[in-house]
Amino acid sequence: RVEDNEQPIKELSRLLKLHRAYKHMDKGDLAIEHNDMEKALKEYDSALNLFPENLEMKFWTAISLANNQKLKEASELFKTIFIRDNNWRLLTERLPESGLLNLTKKELEDILSL
Repeated sequence: RVEDNEQPIKELSRLLKLHRAYKHMDKGDLAIEHNDMEKALKEYDSALNLFPENLEMKFWTAISLANNQKLKEASELFKTIFIRDNNWRLLTERLPESGLLNLTKKELEDILSL
């Protein structure tokens, strides 16, 4: 809660920035649904510029890149994500079953080996 924070103005600013970043992620997801990868990447970039340390935003950007066969770019993101938190590797391994990650077995193995 903002009012319980030792620095409420700073916390409110952080939350507003986070909200704006997730709005960009949402716009990127909508662009993907409309097969507009260029717009999606611009929106994801905007989100990551606002919150570069957010692994979740990096992760879903990497997933979108991988699903659109931009494997080199996706691999660069996955590598930095997996180094910081191996739990994202475990999630990546499980995503094909849900249909959220569409890669060949070899492509998935390559990503998981990063």
